[in-house]
Amino acid sequence: MRLGRIASPDGVAFVAVDGDESDATVREIAEHPFGTPTFTGRVWKLSDVRLLAPILSSKVVCVGKNYAAHAAEMGGDAPEQPVIFMKPSTSITGPGAPIQLPASSEEVHYEGELAVVIGRPCKDVPAARARDVILGYTVANDVTARDLQRKDGQWTRAKGFDTFCPLGPWIETQIDPGDLRITTELDGATVQDSRTSLQIHRIPDLVEWVSRVMTLLPGDVILTGTPEGVGQVRAGQTVSVTVEGIGTLSNPAVLRES
Repeated sequence: MRLGRIASPDGVAFVAVDGDESDATVREIAEHPFGTPTFTGRVWKLSDVRLLAPILSSKVVCVGKNYAAHAAEMGGDAPEQPVIFMKPSTSITGPGAPIQLPASSEEVHYEGELAVVIGRPCKDVPAARARDVILGYTVANDVTARDLQRKDGQWTRAKGFDTFCPLGPWIETQIDPGDLRITTELDGATVQDSRTSLQIHRIPDLVEWVSRVMTLLPGDVILTGTPEGVGQVRAGQTVSVTVEGIGTLSNPAVLRES
């Protein structure tokens, strides 16, 4: 099942997305997408509604340098254990929404990633049971003010600006994330092209690692790391991240007005 979140003339709702993108429809979910969803009976054409970020999270937990080639391009070795950091929930934005480039940074980078969406409250989850607590998977862009990251020595400001965590277009609940192609295009030119099978720390191990540190709540998101090829996005350009079997997340970049 593909689960999304939309804005329609009738308001905001969680939905199930059915059919091919060219003629897809969306069915309104009565309450929330966790567990076994129930439906209101209202249906729209996907083309008649606006996709929003598919989930609202209490937190976004991110994994740094989880592809060896990306660790190398950043000038370091791959970590033996997962390195985690966080983006605020206010950094989340949806498909098509602009990435706002702040005046305080002259070097904002795209980072295409596969994201895990948690489906139930959990703590201390063994890797063998990780699938039991996962709702599904979506596409993410871990936007980063790289110059501020270098300047600060830690990553909160560089990763935490509003709009710096595009998610979407929806959550795919029935997919094996072990070996999916992940690509990023900048104005149509491919700049990242890798596979999730090249991750150093695999998703079950990441769920175990993170849940040993903090309780995960329904809707929380884990970004699983970006492959090599990160680079600058400038105002007027569009970043499109595609994960095989899920879809494409596209966002234009604009200068922040203030």
